[in-house]
Amino acid sequence: MFNPEKETLPREEIEKFQITGLRKTLRFIKNSRSKLKEKYKAIEPEDIRSLEDLKNLPFVTKDELRDCYPFDHISVEPSQCARMHMSSGTTGVPVINAMTRNDIVQWGEIMARCLACAGLTEKDKIQIMPSFGLFNGGFGFHYGAERLGCFIVPAGAGRSLMQLKLIKDLGVTAFGAIASYPARLIEVARDNGFDFRETNLRVAILGAETWSDEYRHRIENEMGIKTFDIIGLTETGGVGLGIDCPARAGIHVWEDHYILEIIDPETEKKLSLGEEGEMVITTLTREGLPLIRYRTRDISRILSYEKCACGRTHIRIDRIKGRTDDMLKVKGVNFYPSQVEQILLKYKGLSPYYQLVIETLKGKDDMTIIVEKADNGITQQEIEQLGLELYDFLGFRSKIQVVPEGTIQRLPGKAVRIVDKRKKI
Repeated sequence: MFNPEKETLPREEIEKFQITGLRKTLRFIKNSRSKLKEKYKAIEPEDIRSLEDLKNLPFVTKDELRDCYPFDHISVEPSQCARMHMSSGTTGVPVINAMTRNDIVQWGEIMARCLACAGLTEKDKIQIMPSFGLFNGGFGFHYGAERLGCFIVPAGAGRSLMQLKLIKDLGVTAFGAIASYPARLIEVARDNGFDFRETNLRVAILGAETWSDEYRHRIENEMGIKTFDIIGLTETGGVGLGIDCPARAGIHVWEDHYILEIIDPETEKKLSLGEEGEMVITTLTREGLPLIRYRTRDISRILSYEKCACGRTHIRIDRIKGRTDDMLKVKGVNFYPSQVEQILLKYKGLSPYYQLVIETLKGKDDMTIIVEKADNGITQQEIEQLGLELYDFLGFRSKIQVVPEGTIQRLPGKAVRIVDKRKKI
């Protein structure tokens, strides 16, 4: 562990810490320059006597943060901040998170915990494959690895052949990447006679996208490594909010820095242990953009508050299933792309490259699943079996189009899984 004293706190100590942190955060926002302080006019820190009182505080949404672009949601003067990162802005105005020097220290702390949770120590060499730029991923891995004392290979995104060369030549033991990127590395390795088992590589820490257990098994088998699922959002301080551990019993969220709730996205009612809903995050130690009850739109559930087999006592949640705005509705059926991926990748003759193409034909929804063949191919009988499995899950028949490897365009950044051609009304 990176910080055993904090990572193994008893539950009652965690909750005391959270109540104190919540009061401090509320006081900080109320006395700040942030426009968000208007939400808390009638609420005082002393009104919070237990974590149950959190439900009396209003939610914050991404649209509210967008309305404050660029800096009206930031609690301190921008001149007091050391750097910024921002959300992609692919679905609207981006959200800027301006960070103080203390925020960067906090980021390094939680990322170092994540890396240690994945088994890294100061003896490891980590290759950082997310981009270094407005996207927070590359810098988050850098701050955590620096704090942990690892040897850092700041490769950045792309140039897959060079990534492989660095892994082998430098004796790299771990890498961080967006979740879909290992599929590209495997593809390039195969084309160039590169064998991962002839390297020192043993760990991959993957995030920024939802990815299925079947994809995890595929990557681990192909590369001969262990993978870890890391989560985080630009708005709450970047990558490092939590990670799963070798016990594979859920993602640990660092509760001395965050309070996590699960709510029904429709009714906004707080849900109980095991119930699936939208993840809501309250920050306890952030200064530039402290947030109370931020609606992340990520879908998960709380698995346990009990001590994990790894020794950590912080809350464990399920791997993120998708986002509320990722959910697809086709022919009246709601589902997430990751659920289709789970079924597709059971078949070893199919590659991790796929797209769900949805369009309206003759006034009705129609979905075609385009998926690439893997090396060994897939038989017609297996395709028919796949069709039955998908029908059992979806309740409607979709076309399955198996195409040669390389058909789906390889783009830098996150994989494009959905091509929705339906007209928006």
